[in-house]
Amino acid sequence: MPQPNSPETGPDQGGGAENPPVAGFSRRSLAAQAMGRIDPVTRAVVPPLHVSTTFLRDPDNGYTSGFSYARPDNATVREAESVIAMLEEAEAGALLFGSGMAAATAAFSALEPGDHVVAPKVMYWALKRWLREEAPRRTLTVDFVDTDDLDALRGAMRPGRTKLVWIETPGNPLWTVTDIAAAADIAHAAGARLAVDSTAASPIHTRPLSLGADLVMHSATKILNGHSDVVAGVLAASRADAFWARIVAIRASGGAILGPFEAYLLMRSLRTLPLRAHAQAASALDLAQRLKGHAFVQAVLYPGLPEDPGHAIAARQMQGGFGYMLSIRVRGGEAGAIATAARVRLWKRATSLGGVESLIEHRASVEGPGTPCPPDLLRLSTGIEDPADLFADLDAALWAAHGGAAGGPA
Repeated sequence: MPQPNSPETGPDQGGGAENPPVAGFSRRSLAAQAMGRIDPVTRAVVPPLHVSTTFLRDPDNGYTSGFSYARPDNATVREAESVIAMLEEAEAGALLFGSGMAAATAAFSALEPGDHVVAPKVMYWALKRWLREEAPRRTLTVDFVDTDDLDALRGAMRPGRTKLVWIETPGNPLWTVTDIAAAADIAHAAGARLAVDSTAASPIHTRPLSLGADLVMHSATKILNGHSDVVAGVLAASRADAFWARIVAIRASGGAILGPFEAYLLMRSLRTLPLRAHAQAASALDLAQRLKGHAFVQAVLYPGLPEDPGHAIAARQMQGGFGYMLSIRVRGGEAGAIATAARVRLWKRATSLGGVESLIEHRASVEGPGTPCPPDLLRLSTGIEDPADLFADLDAALWAAHGGAAGGPA
């Protein structure tokens, strides 16, 4: 059976929909119209939801529709994949998975036994735990380095053995920035591929494949969906090679494909992604600027601030904003941070990020023993609320947590 977004079918064959010419239009316009497809049966401008798990065979026992069974492929999933592939400028296309972890681990599972991997010291905690606990059982060797330090990254390479370099930029939850183009050069010189977790940037602000990366991963649960009602992950690739074919086979055989209803909801969200991403990044920058001089904030971690160590690189590889995530280090240590989070009203104390509602979380408590996250750090996911309201709420919480009234000395 032809694979999604393959040369045999192309990304536009997923429900037999009309596909008007799209050349010459911006990514924002193409996303808004879900690539401009019109359902040929109903003439609907919204792509239909395909839930069937099985498909009719031809008289000769073939499948000229391109679909046979729902575990390896689905028309609604293909529709959403093609929009993401367009946004990422992914020549080989994109593959949706049931979660970000499913997508990320598929990339590592495509490696051969004995391969060497380099990953960041500070990264998404659940994936780092998987690399520590599960990767060795698959006889993969993993070294964790500060990937924003290019000398350290270069020193970690084992030419001939290193097969995958995984970076996350901006890196959760310190929002360190790694130079994607330079990391790609280092990885390729050692015979390795570069994969980028771009969840905190989104394809609206960074397109890693255009900077030399081989793979890009998103937890689509986050800003790609943006409504806190879908768990999903995606991988997109710069070229259709044997490694990508292996990932396609792993998803198919392991049944890790995203469900059609979740793909339908994700498609809905992708249509507004450019607007949401720009608005949330603008609010994050506004908050970072307001908070950096606050009496009870000792540091603001956000690459959009000129004084941030990663700002120059971020300004070079991010367009139209610096993402929707920032962190603050609160005076008074862990107790001050937890007390602040307990006193917000508009911000929601919840895990995850990228939604239209703003979230606040004390990450060290969530990650537990061994976390590299400072105990005084609060992670902030900026939504689409009025940034003045978000600041006022956080300002009041900071003052209350430190024994004073908002806007005045304690």
